[in-house]
Amino acid sequence: MAAEAALQRCSKRGKAKTSLDAAANVLMDLAGQGWAVSVDGTAVSVTPPTGETDPATEKLRVRTQELIKRNEQLGEPSVRRFVKFMEQPRLHDGAFISIFNLMRDGRDLAQALGAVQQEALEDPSKLRSAIDPYVQVVTNERCSETGYRLIDVWRYFRHTWSNQYTSTPGRTMMLLVRDRAAKYHPVIGIAALGSAIVQLAERDDWIGWQPKVFLDSLEKDPTLRMARWITARLSTARDELYREDLVRDGLYWPSLWDEPSEAAIERLVKESETRRREHHRYAKGTDFKKTRDANDEDAWRTRAESDLFRSKRCRALADLLTIRLALQPHLYPKPSRAGLAAALADPKARRGITAVLRRAKADAVGTEIADLTVCGAVAPYNVVLGGKLVSMLAVSPVVVKAYRQRYGDYAGEIASSMAGRPIRRRSNLVFVGTTSLYGSGASQYNRIRIPSDVLGGSAPIEYRRLGRSKSFGTSHLSSATVRSLVRLAEQSATGVRVNSIFGEGVNPKLRKIRHGFDLLNWPSDILLRHGRKRIIYGISLVDNLLPYLLGVEQRPDYRFRRSAMSDASSVAIWWMKRWLTPRIQSDDIMAAVSAHTLIRPVRHGARVALPPSTAAPEDNEQLELY
Repeated sequence: MAAEAALQRCSKRGKAKTSLDAAANVLMDLAGQGWAVSVDGTAVSVTPPTGETDPATEKLRVRTQELIKRNEQLGEPSVRRFVKFMEQPRLHDGAFISIFNLMRDGRDLAQALGAVQQEALEDPSKLRSAIDPYVQVVTNERCSETGYRLIDVWRYFRHTWSNQYTSTPGRTMMLLVRDRAAKYHPVIGIAALGSAIVQLAERDDWIGWQPKVFLDSLEKDPTLRMARWITARLSTARDELYREDLVRDGLYWPSLWDEPSEAAIERLVKESETRRREHHRYAKGTDFKKTRDANDEDAWRTRAESDLFRSKRCRALADLLTIRLALQPHLYPKPSRAGLAAALADPKARRGITAVLRRAKADAVGTEIADLTVCGAVAPYNVVLGGKLVSMLAVSPVVVKAYRQRYGDYAGEIASSMAGRPIRRRSNLVFVGTTSLYGSGASQYNRIRIPSDVLGGSAPIEYRRLGRSKSFGTSHLSSATVRSLVRLAEQSATGVRVNSIFGEGVNPKLRKIRHGFDLLNWPSDILLRHGRKRIIYGISLVDNLLPYLLGVEQRPDYRFRRSAMSDASSVAIWWMKRWLTPRIQSDDIMAAVSAHTLIRPVRHGARVALPPSTAAPEDNEQLELY
């Protein structure tokens, strides 16, 4: 008993220290970000900074926020070793090569642009002799020009951004935009398409699938097509759930679908809760590694029968039966226009239709909508508005084709684990969303529009401003603070267990951080507001966006001709006409381009600038290396 009491005291002291560390780290971060922090006895008060009205001042404030975590990352030994590795010359095809060979000397670019400066006023395509862009999808392959792995090239230039480089769960397709007009095809810019945020009110309002907007439109025009769509979506959702073990255990039987009962639904809910508790007790992350063979149905069935996915399947099936029960009087056995109108007037059935909409949305958001998570040009191309070129190419037909090729045969991890077999959804990229890095001032996405005649389509492809984000997240907290809050949550004996296993739920780290704040009795909803209301943009690539996303229509009606998928030149020439030609008429701009040279020691703007290291002073020599 004495030993047990001693262990309890040690545990309490350990938790107290962890709590103190987390609290101190949070307060230091907030103070460093301009929050007013005051202490009155044992009470600590914080007040967020007021938003700046001057765009330049606000931009500086946000950039300062971002650089804290960026420089913290660049100070890590592994990152510093990577940067030095990329800058160290090595032999490739009989020549010494380094990452500097993928940076274009500004003097060379200025000279090439100057040679066709006047001709471009009449014929912008003449500029292709100076800049000839193309898109390269990043894979595990090596660059044919330098021998570097493409992923390493992308990663190096990503470290030149003012914000921290972080990986994101789900799909990620990285892009390099390169220049075949110069030796080694230097990098113009980089981009990345990633899995879209599931809930984003501004985007969802614009698309038209927010529940209220959607239901209001159905009430105005309750068609037979939409009635059939609702019942078809329900049947598809049921068929994509593995049910063999549930039938075997008496939790489900085929006729239950036609005659759902509250008692059967309740049994499924209880089984879901029981399996969830078992999962939290015994789950290991190694049990949920990505399936190597997507066609291995035995592996998917094993995953489906795990505690986690059996819990999710039971809950999902209970929800579907609940919807089926609510719609039974109106849309079964045969859907009709009158039945849909009656369902919309029934509160339970109306909630059921909303649930069907949300499921359809969840399927599409993960596969046919993407977020442009990284997008920009590197020096010297950024001086001549190369960021706008990268922005246009990132949503161009060439990228739509690459996206389909990358994910066309992709079996979704969660969907396949729920079905006990590989589930491959449509992978036609039809909408891209993104945000500005700064919430005020100029954005590289402003005024970007590819006219319909450029791509031979029915309508322009343009960046539409949809609103501003709610400025919520952890970008204002240092890595040390995040780690301390996560550690506090993990040491807690109470609260929700989060194993950081793919499939458990959205953003497990954020849930742990929230729980850490809860354990401190601090309001996470306030402290996680970083004060940056970024501009939200949306780009529709089709004319039938909502009907296609919902599955009402099966084929996307793209805003470009099919032949445009094979060549980026049309977009490049439009950029040259709209942005590059006027830009290079300025002597100041041409001088700014020339300033980015590869003369030793290299002071090129596309070079990663490592902050001085106090832990390893010898690493500071990087600043003088070629």
